[in-house]
Amino acid sequence: MQRSLLAVTAHLCNVPFTDRNAATNRMKQDRPPRSHGKSFVSAQHVAQRAGVSRSAVSRTFTTGASVSPATRKRVLEAAEELGYHVNHLARGLIRDNSNIISLIVTDLNTPYQSAMIEALTRRLQAANKVAMVINSSGENASVESALRQTLHYRADATIVLSGQPAASLIETCINNGQHVILVNRDDPVPGPETIVVNNRTAARQAFDMLMRAGCRKLAVIASAVGSASLSAREKAFVAAAQESGIDASVIRWGPTAYASGVEAARQVLSRGDRPDGIFCVTDLLACGFLDAARNEFGLAVPEELCVVGFDDIEQAGWSSYELTTFRQPIDQIADHIVNLIGNHSPVHAVQEPVRFQVKPVWRKTVRPR
Repeated sequence: MQRSLLAVTAHLCNVPFTDRNAATNRMKQDRPPRSHGKSFVSAQHVAQRAGVSRSAVSRTFTTGASVSPATRKRVLEAAEELGYHVNHLARGLIRDNSNIISLIVTDLNTPYQSAMIEALTRRLQAANKVAMVINSSGENASVESALRQTLHYRADATIVLSGQPAASLIETCINNGQHVILVNRDDPVPGPETIVVNNRTAARQAFDMLMRAGCRKLAVIASAVGSASLSAREKAFVAAAQESGIDASVIRWGPTAYASGVEAARQVLSRGDRPDGIFCVTDLLACGFLDAARNEFGLAVPEELCVVGFDDIEQAGWSSYELTTFRQPIDQIADHIVNLIGNHSPVHAVQEPVRFQVKPVWRKTVRPR
């Protein structure tokens, strides 16, 4: 090693000063930039390696731009050698179009939210969009903080899958050129598109299912989250019961989770006058409720207890549950959202929500009609 260094030094000492500088510069230009997490390979590096102009590199990676076959070949070879990738974010910001679509969600680990996120991100990627998922607690303050983050990252659009941000903040986002789409918000506000499923109609159908099964002591199992969609289901079921002269009790407990359904079952089924018909505002609550009812209280379903859920998550169809429920059209909703993003034109008036129908799915937790 020492001899090699001495040989190189001796060689350079015998070269004129200007030639030594030129040789050193050529070595620096030909050497790929060091990768220590400090910088990316730039278009300028590619241009130097290929021996072309910076604009030639840009044209090579721009669809439809004019560049000779020989130049294109040299640029692509240099890019491959250096590991260069086009900075689409920088390009988008120059055009005031980042291609970032933000998803504000909560309860990421629940089957329904996971299915919705999977459907949306797959379609957004197919449309050459970048999905940025922001996890919020579901509280309005947390959702509003997440919505402000999307402005910092200049997201082209934000899809709010949970929580109800203030109308003033939504207006701020729209005034900054952002497209806002609200999912399952029942009180439309000026500017954003709103997408809802017919929660109230489905909840009334759930009441009719239990009545036709002969149930007369009814209860609603909900979480303490109190989101717009869950509240709409709860209130519609109770209203339908009251119209028929039946007092349906309501149990709200914890997050919208399996464990909350278990605890709710312990509370409602330990009573002396326990109900015989249950409407759970989500399938995940229903799964927890069913396991507790069968395993801790020894109840036969549907002979002694009928249960209806909502969402039609994958687990609802498992043989251990066979849950009667309502199916949300996740794929149709995701398709509609992506179409909205692609065909957006600013609107500053209150728009009527786009409503999707949910479909009843009859299984084995309700006695035959």
